Amino acid sequence: MSELLDFLRLLFTDPFGLFDIPMREWVSDAVGWIVSNFRDFFRSHVSPPVRGVMETFQWALSSVPPLIFLALLYIIAWRAASWRVAVFAVIAFALIGFMGVWDQMIVTLSLIATGVFFCILIGLPVGILCSRSDWFYAVVRPILDIMQTTPPFVYLIPAVMLFSIGNVPGLVATIIFAMPPMIRMTNLGIRQVDNDYIEAAIAFGSTPLQILTKVQIPLALPTIMAGINQTIMLSLSMVVIAAIIGAGGLGLEVYAGLERLNIGQAFVGGIAIVLLAMVLDRITQGLGEKGPASRAKD
Repeated sequence: MSELLDFLRLLFTDPFGLFDIPMREWVSDAVGWIVSNFRDFFRSHVSPPVRGVMETFQWALSSVPPLIFLALLYIIAWRAASWRVAVFAVIAFALIGFMGVWDQMIVTLSLIATGVFFCILIGLPVGILCSRSDWFYAVVRPILDIMQTTPPFVYLIPAVMLFSIGNVPGLVATIIFAMPPMIRMTNLGIRQVDNDYIEAAIAFGSTPLQILTKVQIPLALPTIMAGINQTIMLSLSMVVIAAIIGAGGLGLEVYAGLERLNIGQAFVGGIAIVLLAMVLDRITQGLGEKGPASRAKD
């Protein structure tokens, strides 16, 4: 009788004390098993292509003289959005240069480009598969929820354990964190294509591949571009956080300023990040919202 009373008392006062889920031990053991069995694989097969793409982007961006870079930026922003966005982009990047963090901005931009490249390379086919199969999307959806809602700092620990410190673990964490919008928006855009267009393409004898590449993807492009826009913004936020584990760029400028209590250095890095984010956001939004006719008019 006393044991029953103790159980009831514990049930009403501290019900969570009745049973303990050893989630910490399970996760630690799982990560430890992955690290001990797959560290060599990740370092020899995953790290080289990620590092190679990043170094290619960084070399290409850093090889362009600043004035030519600004001229190309103006042309890209003008054709993608409007002349107003182009002027703003040039002024923003010029301010970054005059603040003395041009080289750090180039590193950050190369990290973002690498992350977005792999997010599109992986996310676009997965999104297409999700739009083709309801059961496949039902399996992928909770995984995307976990990837998108897990705090960014959580990704840094296993990334460092698998790849050591540097740009590569930061990029791997960035790819995982920024990929879900690409998959979700690709799936949504293709599913929203009107069946009348698909039926017309079938009536003209189009193959499934032709329907996908010439009907569904072009019509879903604004939604896909919205996914790319979100992916770029998430990549930028994660690249900044990845400075903690050795990724360079503007994030390192902010982190070093905070570590040294140098508010000026941290402020300059933060302002440069804001300007870079605004320019990338305006350009990608313009690509998604404006059609060829309106671009030619601008």
